[in-house]
Formats: sequence, C-alpha cells, structure tokens
Amino acid sequence: MKHDNVIRILFIEDSVEDAELLINVLRNGGIAVRPARATSAPEIQAALDELVPDLVLMNPGVPGIDAAAVARQLDSSGRDLALIAVVNSLSDDIVADLFADGSRGVALRKRSDQVLAVVQREFEALSTRRQVRRLETSLRETERRCDSLLDSSRDAIAYVHEGMHVRVNQAYLEAFGFAEFDDILGLPILDLIAGTHADDFKGVLRGLSKGDKAPPPLELLARRDDGGTFKALVEFAHATFEGEACLQIVFRQQMVDAALVAQLQRDSVTGLFNRARTLEHIDEAVAAAAAGREGQAMLLLEPDNWKEIVASAGIGNADKLLAAIAAKINESIDEEDVAGVLGDHTLGLILAPRGDLEHAALTERLRTSIAEHIIDAGTRSLSVTITIGGTLIAEKNANTEAVLEQASAALRNAQNQGGNRVELHDPSAREKADAEREQYWLDLVRHALSTDGLRLYHQQIISLQDAAGEFYEILVRMRGPKGDVLPSYFFPVAERNGLLPAIDRWVLGHAIDALAHRENDGLTTTYFVKMTLQSLEDPDLLPWLCRRLETAKLRRSTLVIEMPESKVLTSLRPTQEFVAGWRKAGGAFAIEQFGSGLNSFQMLNHVEADFLKIDRSFMTDLPQHPENQKKIAEICKEGHASGKQTVAEWVEDAVSTSLLFACGVDFVQGNFLQEPAKVLAEEYMPV
Repeated sequence: MKHDNVIRILFIEDSVEDAELLINVLRNGGIAVRPARATSAPEIQAALDELVPDLVLMNPGVPGIDAAAVARQLDSSGRDLALIAVVNSLSDDIVADLFADGSRGVALRKRSDQVLAVVQREFEALSTRRQVRRLETSLRETERRCDSLLDSSRDAIAYVHEGMHVRVNQAYLEAFGFAEFDDILGLPILDLIAGTHADDFKGVLRGLSKGDKAPPPLELLARRDDGGTFKALVEFAHATFEGEACLQIVFRQQMVDAALVAQLQRDSVTGLFNRARTLEHIDEAVAAAAAGREGQAMLLLEPDNWKEIVASAGIGNADKLLAAIAAKINESIDEEDVAGVLGDHTLGLILAPRGDLEHAALTERLRTSIAEHIIDAGTRSLSVTITIGGTLIAEKNANTEAVLEQASAALRNAQNQGGNRVELHDPSAREKADAEREQYWLDLVRHALSTDGLRLYHQQIISLQDAAGEFYEILVRMRGPKGDVLPSYFFPVAERNGLLPAIDRWVLGHAIDALAHRENDGLTTTYFVKMTLQSLEDPDLLPWLCRRLETAKLRRSTLVIEMPESKVLTSLRPTQEFVAGWRKAGGAFAIEQFGSGLNSFQMLNHVEADFLKIDRSFMTDLPQHPENQKKIAEICKEGHASGKQTVAEWVEDAVSTSLLFACGVDFVQGNFLQEPAKVLAEEYMPV
C-alpha cells in the first residue's frame, strides 16, 4: 500500500484514548489517517455524510452499539465500506459472530501489528474493488467499441464456445457462404474445416480448452457451406463473450504464399528481421516479461563513426558493411535470440532468458568478434568497432516504449564515452544499490559498536524559571570515514537490524559516566537521553540501568529518559512498568512531542512523567499563530497543576522565547540558543 495515501477512518469508540491509541498505531505504521469518532447511530450517520470514510473501526463493546445494526447502517449508505471489529480478546464464537454480523475483518486491540496488517489489507482490498469497478466500466466501453470494430472488420472472425459458434461477424458469414447468423448458430466449427486438416484443428481446440497458450497461426483448408474450399491462415486467442470464456478464431484467406510472407518480414540488405517485425518481437518479449518471464534483454547496436566509415568506403559499400556486421551477429547469438533492423544503421537484438553475467559475456563477445573481424568493402579492407547499449527486461519495465528509451539512453551514454563499449541498464539496479548501501551502513554501525565508535553530543536546555544546575539534551553521533554522522543516516539501518538497543545502552551508559564525572567536578547536571521502543521491549534493560545508576552514586545529578508520546501510547503498559521502576531507582521520565494527540493529558493518568516536551509543530512561526500560543499556555497550566515541568524544543528566535516565557514554559531548547557540541571524551570515561 502506498504510504502517502490518506485513509479516512471512522472510529466507533466510547473512549477518546482508545481511538487515539489506534490512530497512533496506524501513523507509526506509516499510514496517514483522517479520523472521526462516533458512539451512536446518529453520530455514525453524521460521520458518513461529512467524512465519507473508507474504513470503519468498531469496538463491539461500546454501549448501545450492535455490530449487525452498524453493518446494516453502513450498507444502507450505498457506499463500499469495510467494517473492522477491534476486540480485546478472541475466541471462535466471537470471530464467527462478528463475521456473521457483517465485519470484514477482526483485529486484536493489544496486537498493534495485527491491527496494522488488517487495516492495510482491508484498505488494499477496498482500493482493488474500486479499481475493478473502474476497469469493468472501461471494459464495457471497450467491448462496445470492439463489437463495432468486429462488425466492420474484413477478416472472418468467430467466437466459439465448446466447439460451437456463438458469435461471428459479417465477413465470416460471407467467407463461408452463409446468409445470416441464424444459419450458423450452434454449428460445430469442425464442420467448416476440410477433412485433411480436421485432426490438427481438433488438437488445437483440445489444447486451448485445457488452458494452453495460443499456438502459432495454423495454415489449413476451410470448407464453405456450398462445399467449396479456400486456404486460410487461422489465428487463435482466448477471449470472453457475454461473460463466458471462449475462443476467438480468425480466418485469414491466403492470398500469398506463406514463405513469401516470411520473406517480407526480412530486411533485404542484412537478412535480419525488418523494423516492423523487430518491434513486434520486442512487444512479445515485453508481454512475456509482464507475465512473469525473467532474464530477457533488449540491445541496440550501432557501428562507431558510421559517417566517416561510409565516406571512406564509399556509399555503395555501406550495405556490404551492414551485411557483414549482421553475419557476425548471427554467428554470435543463439537460435532463441532475435536480431533485426531498427534504423538506418541501428540494429536491435532481443536476447532469450539468461543470467545477467551471461548477457554481459555475450554482448562483450559480440563486440569483440566484430572489432577483430576484417570486412572487405570493395577494394578496401576495414576494421569496424561497434557500441552496444541495452536493458534487461523485467516486470517493472515491461513497456515497449520504456525498454527502447532505456536501451537508447544506454547506447548514447556508451557512445559519449568514446564508443567501442557495452553498457547494460538494469531496472533492478536501484534495489541492488539500496541493498549495497544498507550493508555499508550496517557494517559501519556494527564496527562503531564493537570499537567504541559512537560519540556523545549535548545541547543546552535553558531554564526560563531560574532552575538550579545545568540541563542538557544528550545526542549521539557515529564516527564515519569523513567525520561524525547524524543519527538520521544510521538509525533506520540499526532499527531494521535490531541494533537500536545496543546503541541505547551505549548512550545511556556513557551518559551516566559523564554525569558522574561532572558531579566529581562539583557540577549539578540533568541529562535528557532518548530511548527507543526496541529498548523498552528489552526486559534486561531496567535492571542494567539500575545497577549502573547505583554504581555511579549520583547525589545531585539526574538522568531523564525521554520517549515520544506516540510510542508511549502504542506501548502503554510496558512504558508504565518501566517508568515506575526507573523513577523508583532515582531516574526521571519525559514525554516528547507532547500535545499532538486527541487528549494527551489522559495518557498521564497511566504514565507518570516529570517533564513534558511540547511538540515542535507548535513552534513553527509561533509569533504568527496565537492559537498555538494558547495551546502551549494550556499545556503549561495543566502540566504545572499536576507537578510537571515543560520544555519547548526547536525554538529559533528571540520573539518566540519571550512568548514561551509568557505562556509559562519552564525550559527552552534550540539551535538559536545553542548548537549541539561534543561531550569531551574524558567526561564519559568510567570514574
């Protein structure tokens, strides 16, 4: 599912907190949500009219809510909606009843991964249903146009189901000598095939009825109603008629010899396929790739310095040069490969499935064989080099135009580098490069963890209320080949590979050591340190932290562990247990990005926090947004009433600082006040 899709979701929940938890699960999973909440049938109807939701997430336990009644109300709206039940526990009876009442999916509330998976699945199914309806409309229009084209076609065309005619065009009636369709309706098509070819024709029909691919055109003798016969080239294709699977059979009366037709598909100079037939081969290769065939390639080949060569050899010998190059190509490729002419001196090759290295070896062998070959052109003997540009054909670039453009770009790029070389475009190169980049950063992170290659930075947090001591936000950097690297570069890789807990432990441990060092120097310091959700899930982290804190014997200094509000909400119980144990050991806890939810303060009934770090979105152009100033003031007032201090991050100007002081903010932080600086190595050496 595309992550930039905004899903409109109606939450049927009696608790704002429960709805907010689900919203954060989805947002943390990369889904943008436009929510609404309802607790009764009238509110559901209002939301259906105003929000026009895509999905409905229902808590069946909401008082006054009946799952079957909700499903009926959604059905009566006339919209295609997916109803998902979010329950606290699962049993066979619960699931069976919910599906019987009309739910499309059931998710267990405490399993965030399952909630996310069910929502993604149902939204993708909804999107598919919508797309199918659009395609069905388009198909009906296309069938109407095809029906008109069928009647006007000069080729004899029939639709056959189980060997019987179900639809023919006027040209078919005329070709076989029938006056009207009623004369042929229900007639077996085998009755129109001469006896000498009936067995072959029957064999083809039998294979197609089993789902075999359509065979090449079949040359046979067709029989008219009056007993006369005519030669025809018969083409087969799977089709549908009035919703039923059938065969489309086209009888093309033979006006010329088949050998002559094949000869007309060849270029008279090189003996390769002509442009029209070569393009058809490219279309066929692209269609096969779209159907799952792998390993094909398409090449463009041009002699280097063609104008100068022709001027030197004489224009009368140009055809000989191209013919000689074509001959070397035919020697170098296999029977399954196709070579043809695409331009004045541009040749095209469609290579049958091979491995990437085999394609590279074949093209290099082809380039070398031509470069080493001496070509006789009249009275002169010439050595010609060629440049080859191509692309591998895969499902993601299965489009004739795209394939030709990619091959042409590769050819021009190789020519701009001097020619006499090969360049192959790989449509999967980006994925391969991403995999290499992932491995590169993973190796750096692992090396940094094993060699103490991480570094602590700190940014001062300034008290607006004259609090005693010094306050800092602890940040982490990684030593890289060209200097210290920001977390945005290596944290995603560390998260995907389960290394965040190790990084967190390094940062927390060194931060405690730095606090102990500063305290020995007579300083009173408070450090704010971020902790990730992966570490929260580590049962050994809290005991380890408590031991480190006890060993440090801090008397005046404090370590504040901070986590974003969205992560706290999605892991409420583990956070609650961790914070209770951490505060008991003498630590403190802060909630970042506070105020971004529907009811952030309700969360504080479950998790005890010492600091509230206000969401940065309120700081953007703060002087121009009085509504944000009001919201910050409300957060500070309510926070102070419950004994919590507030921190405003990302403060970038003096005017904002003054406004924040007026709002009652306790601390401010931002690059305007102080840029992050390195923590001296000796500060976080064990003391």
